[in-house]
Amino acid sequence: MKFKTTLFAAAAVVAMPVLAHAQPVSGLYIAGGIGGNLLQDTTLNGSVNNAAGTKIENEFQLGYVGVLSLGWGFGNGLRAEIEGNYRSNEVSDTRVGGASVQGIASGKGTAVSYGVMANALYDFNLGGALGGLTPYIGAGAGYIWLDYQDVGARRSTGERAVYNGDTGAFGYQAILGFSVPISGVPGLAVTAEYRFMGTLGHDINGTGNITSGSGVSQTRLNSDVDNFNHSLLVGLRYAFNAAPAVAAAAPVASARTFLVFFDWSKADLTDRARQIIGEAASARGAGVTRIEVNGFTDRSGPAEYNMQLSIRRANAVAAELVRRGVPRNEIVTRGFGEENNLVPTADGVREPQNRRVEIILR
Repeated sequence: MKFKTTLFAAAAVVAMPVLAHAQPVSGLYIAGGIGGNLLQDTTLNGSVNNAAGTKIENEFQLGYVGVLSLGWGFGNGLRAEIEGNYRSNEVSDTRVGGASVQGIASGKGTAVSYGVMANALYDFNLGGALGGLTPYIGAGAGYIWLDYQDVGARRSTGERAVYNGDTGAFGYQAILGFSVPISGVPGLAVTAEYRFMGTLGHDINGTGNITSGSGVSQTRLNSDVDNFNHSLLVGLRYAFNAAPAVAAAAPVASARTFLVFFDWSKADLTDRARQIIGEAASARGAGVTRIEVNGFTDRSGPAEYNMQLSIRRANAVAAELVRRGVPRNEIVTRGFGEENNLVPTADGVREPQNRRVEIILR
């Protein structure tokens, strides 16, 4: 099929505040985007009054697209979402029988498509290597309606063959994009995407009036129509349960640190752990105004689960400190999940030294 020589001018990335470190999307999120849409040239090659008809080719102007999605992130890069979409393109040129015909008026009419799709996407975690930029790919399937509004051919003499009406068909799409988080609003990210969306074909009806030697005759038109779209979008995505990014406090010269280790996937205190906590409680003395209790996990298991596990570990250590006489208002507990490993590992690796709580006396 014939394509436009130029698809889109690349959308300029809007200047953004300081970028945040990317985190896997966990839980409910909402996303939306707008941009330009190119509808490939279509051919109306059907029947006139149930007999073979003349081929009508339509080229379309650059139009617009809007997408709104509601999704769920699983914390490991995978996401699933339901999407509603809308596209609109006006006809720019019409040809009959494969060539321009004398007397054919300028192309007119509008093609609109809209529908619902279910998408599966995967975010590639680059570990902050590109300032938080996270590329992703996806695919979707659903149902798309195509609405033709006066699309067809007209002569300056008044003859016309135009198509109106909408029909639905199975739709599919491929998605390639990237997101960049915004540090000022946890969970908010700017997105940029390319989407290819197509359908299996639509049966569109039309009407016409053709002048012949016997006068003007009314015609009934019917045709199978393709619907292939290329879209570029920019938008926003917001994850509702994203926690603020908290950097581990850098130790100062006067700080003392005690390490408490845990069994895999456990937050229970061992006898050795209670002994170390007791030593930390005893070391509390003059000059100590705050005790930081920071929980961590290794990189095995889902990120969302590890975040909750690190918080449970920190709370268990804090409770033991209180039991040993430390005032609760002097203790600050935080969970960092699988961030800030003592021993760097690949994702999914069980490393005992990373399953810890740090007690820092300040």
